[in-house]
Amino acid sequence: MSTDETWMTAADLGPDVDPDSGSEGTAGPSIRQDIPHSARMYDYFLGGKDNFAVDREAAERVLTVFPTMRTAVRANRTFMHRATRALARRGLRQWLDIGTGIPTSPNLHEVAQTVEPRARVVYADNDPVVLAHSRALMTSTPQGRTAYVHGDVRDPAAILATPQVAQTLDLTRPVALSMVALLHFVPDLDDAHAIVKRLLDPLPAGSALVLSHATAELDPSGASKVEEIYNQAGTSLRLRPKAEFATFFEGLDLLDPGIVPAHRWHRDDTDTDLLPDAVTDAQVSFYAAVALKP
Repeated sequence: MSTDETWMTAADLGPDVDPDSGSEGTAGPSIRQDIPHSARMYDYFLGGKDNFAVDREAAERVLTVFPTMRTAVRANRTFMHRATRALARRGLRQWLDIGTGIPTSPNLHEVAQTVEPRARVVYADNDPVVLAHSRALMTSTPQGRTAYVHGDVRDPAAILATPQVAQTLDLTRPVALSMVALLHFVPDLDDAHAIVKRLLDPLPAGSALVLSHATAELDPSGASKVEEIYNQAGTSLRLRPKAEFATFFEGLDLLDPGIVPAHRWHRDDTDTDLLPDAVTDAQVSFYAAVALKP
């Protein structure tokens, strides 16, 4: 079913949201329509409708300095699809997806459950628009299960302590921790490391870490201007080189082909609808990798 058939747009929601989606009767958090939000800008780049004029204005400024941003976000999304399928084929059955973003079908659980109908997924995000659409993230197969946590990556302990995690995932068995296009919004590298460590530490051997991260190394001029626009708009963005991105995987076993631009991680024929064949590393400017916890 298409997004037009299943979701309201952000404009339909008004300034406040009470989505009744696991918030235990409390009113939903306010949606700020006066400042751009990274998730809604991402939605705009993907061709979605869950964004406001302020988001579109900021996104268009990005496109003036980095015209292939739509290609970049699609490359990032198709990486998530391929990584999810690859881990499901390796036998993983559980995912914790942090920084979920506005639902765009196929969502992670749809990809995983196509391979393994028993897959279980917990999504977490702090954007009220994502909360408003969280029902779209909980359309599980009968054999599997999905849940949504309205939580902030800057407080990973709070996410892990939620009943949604406890009731959906078995943390004594391997879990894929997925943080796709997220850690570049944590500007301090030590803070970003602490977040990954806090989320990975409780997970057993055989668990996986799935990351992608924006970089300026592949297009120094354009990507650096993107960083400036996000920061001026009030969203902290820190593009990192490959050497810094690699530090998130220390102590883990990287799966082949290691750290590569997102479109090069086991690219296959399923990408053709979203990603041009001739896409270049500079047009993508995201690094991506998957690793297993020994």
